[in-house]
Amino acid sequence: MLLASVTVPANAHPHIFVDTGLEIIFDNQGKLTHVKVTWKYDDLYSLFLAEDYKLDPDHDGELTDLERDHLTGFDADWVEGYAGDLEVVLGGKVLTLSGPLEPTADMVDGRIISTHLREVSGTPAIEGDTVSLKAFDPSHYTAYDMTLPVKVSGRSDCTFQRVEPDIDGQLAQMQALLLTLDADADLEENDIPLIGGEFATDIRVTCPAL
Repeated sequence: MLLASVTVPANAHPHIFVDTGLEIIFDNQGKLTHVKVTWKYDDLYSLFLAEDYKLDPDHDGELTDLERDHLTGFDADWVEGYAGDLEVVLGGKVLTLSGPLEPTADMVDGRIISTHLREVSGTPAIEGDTVSLKAFDPSHYTAYDMTLPVKVSGRSDCTFQRVEPDIDGQLAQMQALLLTLDADADLEENDIPLIGGEFATDIRVTCPAL
């Protein structure tokens, strides 16, 4: 996702790139209970993490069991109010998710990979409905790319589709908004929206009534 050549707010340029995968998990009653999230960090950020945590001194791109244990949970200690860069919407309502559960971490071919579970509050029934899942940083400091597997577990009757963002269209809208402002205008005071969600792949899961 390349934004450097476009005149947009400075914080709209991503600094960390994360390949992302999702597992949408249903219980034996067909209710949505959890979403498992996989984050695979880019090479440069993985290198920074390895240096910070003193990992992989032999530079073979893999971790020992001790290093793996040391790294696990490094990205699961969230500050209050952080939504985990995941939005799950059902019937126009954003569902409440727990903080990260059962975190894991590893290094594969030099890239740090982590997983965690998010429990869905209320375990809603998805009966003839569509649930939308987007992974994004509202400020777009981190760019999440839905390049890893997306799957549904616990139900075999659900289907899902990927809706890719209209990046060119969203950038054009942002440019049009910015052109209406003075160069030193405060974006928040002028209600310029955060743009992360507009650049996110929308995973839509539809399940029939049981």
